[in-house]
Amino acid sequence: MMRGFRQARWSYKGGVLEPTVFELANGRPGYYKIHTEEEIRSKAKSALSRIDTRKELNLPGLTESEVSRHFSRLAEMNYGVDSGPYWLGSCTMKYNPKINERLSKDPHVLWIHPYQPEDTVQGALKIIYEIGEMLSKITGLPHFSLQPAAGAHGELTGVLMIKAKIRDLGERRDEVLIPESAHGSNFASAAMAGFKVVRIPPNEEGLVDLDALRAAAGEKTAGMMITNPNTLGLFETDILEITDIVHGAGGYVYYDGANLNAILGRVLLSDMRIDVAHLNLHKTFSAPHGSGGPGAGAVGVVDEFRDYLPVPVVRKRPEGGYYLDYSVKRTIGRVRMFYGNFGVIVKAWAYLKILGGEGLREVSEVAVLNANYVMKRLLEIEGIKLKFGKERPCKHEFVVSLEELKNKYGVSALHVAKRLLDYGVHAPTVYFPPIVKEALMIEPTECESPYDLDNFVEAMRCIVEEARTDKTLVLSAPHETSVDRLNEVSASRRPILSWRMYKEKSDR
Repeated sequence: MMRGFRQARWSYKGGVLEPTVFELANGRPGYYKIHTEEEIRSKAKSALSRIDTRKELNLPGLTESEVSRHFSRLAEMNYGVDSGPYWLGSCTMKYNPKINERLSKDPHVLWIHPYQPEDTVQGALKIIYEIGEMLSKITGLPHFSLQPAAGAHGELTGVLMIKAKIRDLGERRDEVLIPESAHGSNFASAAMAGFKVVRIPPNEEGLVDLDALRAAAGEKTAGMMITNPNTLGLFETDILEITDIVHGAGGYVYYDGANLNAILGRVLLSDMRIDVAHLNLHKTFSAPHGSGGPGAGAVGVVDEFRDYLPVPVVRKRPEGGYYLDYSVKRTIGRVRMFYGNFGVIVKAWAYLKILGGEGLREVSEVAVLNANYVMKRLLEIEGIKLKFGKERPCKHEFVVSLEELKNKYGVSALHVAKRLLDYGVHAPTVYFPPIVKEALMIEPTECESPYDLDNFVEAMRCIVEEARTDKTLVLSAPHETSVDRLNEVSASRRPILSWRMYKEKSDR
């Protein structure tokens, strides 16, 4: 087990180790060097004039190297997939191949504008069109919109299309069925679209309770939102019976693509009889997300919903070339400005082009293998248990309960998550799904090596041992991160978002 992790610090025991740029400058004035057009043309000796703007702009007087070092140190205080394992369950925080990042930063991508004439951005339109075609092959759904900004936005777009379809049929269906093991934002998306949410409990295996579903489905059912595999990491083996029950009641089935990484190249959504689905391009196909973006929530539909897609849709002309089609008959309209988060779309396009069909199958294969390996090893450690699915393998993620550890030693899932940070491992998702007490939701993805998997397991083993022998160490964690244990309520309600706020707090 590797020890000795220590993140760069913002402050430690009251002593500031990385000051703000203003504190670094220590009163030195800042300057701008101004080139006037006349000076440039004449190449006069006075071509460079120094103007003191410190009083006007309050600029710190730092050299370029000082600024570069300062922000490099700040970057070391952050944590991402380039820093170490980042196993947030249900979030698919996979490594972002650098070639995809380079392509998204190519000047031809960065400096085009969505209001340019179509004939000047044919390459961009081709990328959007081609990724829609590739997503159709992956899912079996023939029609896609790349407009939604991210996953939850894709959910809202999908349920708004279902709502428009129900309206056009002249039916009064106002309920959406959602399993308690579904992705967390489904409940909010359905409610925002104006539907009443009907929760479907799991059975003892952690799957949709079919009897409860049959009892809930009826003339008020507009549809069902389902995640498969669900948030317990279990594949809904009764998916065809589930979709038959919903369709039989006159509703539609919406698929949340949050966990698509587990079934890439192995199961078509069309084979599961899905009507509408969103896919997280930023999770499943490169570009890990975080801090609110960037994302891309592509939405795919069957033929019955093609006329409800947001406008515009990128089409291909028979004679060649691409255009933006605003003539979708029953469109729900725009769901955001322009045509999608193009930089994320480029990364996903490159990811799919490089991997191809066989590569995607290997992605899901290794993701599932990694999750099952870690799950089996963790279950050998004291106090780590499964609530559901004890006798069956998981898919790409799994959920363990630390309830026994808490009852025996007073160490909760949150305490364990905080202590993991000291071992250089980002904490998994905690306390979700809420149907599992003291939950840790773990998703290694296909990107982690056997060493990383063993390192995580050994870190968990050490923390459980600490809980048994010196639980104060765990209860007061983290100790080696850029900031110590936060008051999470204060951090949420009174965040420090600028150096002025930081200074005001320090002066008090």
